[in-house]
Amino acid sequence: MKTISENRCFGGVQGVYSHASEATGTDMTFGLFLPESAEDGPVPVLWYLSGLTCTHENAMVKAGAQALAASEGMALVFPDTSPRGAEVADDPAYDMGQGAGFYVNATEAPWAPHFNMWDYVAEELPALLEGTFAIDPARQAITGHSMGGHGALTLAMGLPGRYRSASAFAPICAPSQSEWGRKQLAGYLGTDESTWARHDSTLMMRNRGFDGPLLIDTGTADQFGDLLMTEALAEAIAMRRQPATLRLQKGYDHSYFFVSTFMSDHVAFHAEALFK
Repeated sequence: MKTISENRCFGGVQGVYSHASEATGTDMTFGLFLPESAEDGPVPVLWYLSGLTCTHENAMVKAGAQALAASEGMALVFPDTSPRGAEVADDPAYDMGQGAGFYVNATEAPWAPHFNMWDYVAEELPALLEGTFAIDPARQAITGHSMGGHGALTLAMGLPGRYRSASAFAPICAPSQSEWGRKQLAGYLGTDESTWARHDSTLMMRNRGFDGPLLIDTGTADQFGDLLMTEALAEAIAMRRQPATLRLQKGYDHSYFFVSTFMSDHVAFHAEALFK
């Protein structure tokens, strides 16, 4: 593992690191904030998965999460959204290819050799962190924005017992039913829609649910509202009687201004679960 940078931040350290990934077959970069309390022993960790076109850096710089995490004594992990490099397949559209991994393990050409973001986020990066930093694997939570919200919800439901709590900012809720998902799922996983179900949070909610507290925020002025399909997930939550808080925030759009506004609520929400 290579240290790209480490900066003192709210008493802790905001680091950026890179490493050779077996899951993607490329070098991967991630951000990690460790609070001052990590100097005394392992701390709980909140994973933040970013959305389309983002890298590890977007939320790390824009979300304003470090001060909040420092006050709670929790770590923050900011993975990248896809493999990158000249040898990695790409697409001219912003919603496929590099920057748009959708947190799946691709099975179709040309994506299969490198686009294994499920394995990277679910298995490889956690193992690297636990073996290198003062991270407590028994106390994990997950959140994300947009495509990252989709990833956070599907990982939370797909890995029972891994995360104590889950939340999302404007998640893509029903990719198998929307234009913002069918293209990507077909491209990465093929046309057999039965393989899509474990990457659709609405279907996952209907079939499995989440054994923990759940918080979702979406803006009423979100410019991608028709593609997010928040209503489908809300219906699935109600049908399953899943304990959850789903809030429609008046006037907010899809930007990081929205994310940073409600980040304090999400960090406090996860802290309550992580420090019980």
